[in-house]
Amino acid sequence: MSESPRAERARKLLALLCAATVVFLAARDLLLPEIRDVEVWLGFELRGRAALLTAPLHWAIFAFGAVAFWRAKPWIWPAAAGYVLYVAVSHLIWSEASPNGRGWPAGLVQAAALSLLAALLLRMRRL
Repeated sequence: MSESPRAERARKLLALLCAATVVFLAARDLLLPEIRDVEVWLGFELRGRAALLTAPLHWAIFAFGAVAFWRAKPWIWPAAAGYVLYVAVSHLIWSEASPNGRGWPAGLVQAAALSLLAALLLRMRRL
């Protein structure tokens, strides 16, 4: 079954968004010391060497997504939705666990918004 022109545009837009995110994250992580020294995984902050060593994993996730969206891999839609749900949970945890967070109510709002995005990704798969 071939995808609709609308679905193809959405898929290519998401591929470009993922690729731009790789460039943004890599530049930010390499050029800004205050950013370079912190990475967040499942809502918990890694600092120093751990942050430096895990930053490329974030880049790889988005690079992998860019390639998969561009090549129209059918599994990328649920995988991207799952990743966005992971980010939603991470925001909720970070908001409460980090001294820089604003508490669970703010995290809940962020998690709800990201969950809607995940649902939209699943819906877009069926365009």
